[in-house]
Amino acid sequence: MSKFTVLDLFSGAGGLSKGFLDAGFDVLLGVDNDNAALSTFELNHNGAKALSLDLSDKKVFKDIENIIGNRELDVIVAGPPCQGFSLSGPRNFDDERNKLYLAVIKTVKTFKPKAFIIENVPGMATLYNGEIKDEILKRFKKMGYNISCKILCAADYGVPQMRRRLIFMGVRKDIGEPHFPNPTYDEKNYITCRDAISDLPSRESELGENTDIYIDLPKTKYQIKMRGKCKVLSNHVGTNHTTLVRETIALVPEGGNYKDLPEGWGESRKFNEAWTRYDGNKPSKTIDTGHRNHFHYKYNRVPTVRENARLQSFPDDFVFLGTKTQQYRQVGNAVPPLLGFALANELIKILEKEFK
Repeated sequence: MSKFTVLDLFSGAGGLSKGFLDAGFDVLLGVDNDNAALSTFELNHNGAKALSLDLSDKKVFKDIENIIGNRELDVIVAGPPCQGFSLSGPRNFDDERNKLYLAVIKTVKTFKPKAFIIENVPGMATLYNGEIKDEILKRFKKMGYNISCKILCAADYGVPQMRRRLIFMGVRKDIGEPHFPNPTYDEKNYITCRDAISDLPSRESELGENTDIYIDLPKTKYQIKMRGKCKVLSNHVGTNHTTLVRETIALVPEGGNYKDLPEGWGESRKFNEAWTRYDGNKPSKTIDTGHRNHFHYKYNRVPTVRENARLQSFPDDFVFLGTKTQQYRQVGNAVPPLLGFALANELIKILEKEFK
């Protein structure tokens, strides 16, 4: 049996489709409008193409068809930004401002894949008392899909990060019913920050190079998995903080934040995530697209791109391109590959029934 094929919409660097690739799917194409992220996608997806397109443009389907050729499209995965939703409410679901989500719906309607996965923030489930979520479910059911949604925590699937995301899974009615993967980890054995990044060079006395070498041997099974056969350490470049910033970070205890600072310190940043130092004995908080508010559990600096990538479960041979700011954004926007891997394996069970 040939591999199932995948199209990744709003792909970014391609964390979700990387999980599908590792599960044995054939990733054909990533579509986004972030050129740096698309360069990263194309470099790391085993020959897949990357296409810079405005997904609200009607011509997009012809461009996708030109690349896919005569291949049948089995699965569409997508992570459309939720900011597209208008504040006018669910009665105006077809509002122009909702075009990003509508683009996903139109793409599924056009290509009729066997299944699809859509990822979004947990707040989508309760937006307008759940009416947006219900409208999405209704539209896909009308298009001939059995569909379900559930909030999943990445840490439950081996990712060293407490990242919660709303996942929609749709399966064509002639094929089967959607179901989600069972958790493989819990609070007793979550992968921690220390498990994930304690083998990487400290970057305390030097910033390092964009391509470097490992100094220490891996210390955990997770580190062994992330290194794989990789010999070169990429994207592990430190940040040149001012003395004041370093001294402020040093005052925050492991697992603490701005509330632990003495009076008069860190006055420029006082909000929930400000001056947060990770707890080495727990998974990290949600990795964001910036790099100013979270700090290494041990060292007085922000995590490097590679450390954030490890906390997102990107293997070390997944290299991020672009400026350092672009790299941080690509990592923060991504779906953790190990969560994608769990979803992909669950879909394989569903799709393979069609051939039995």
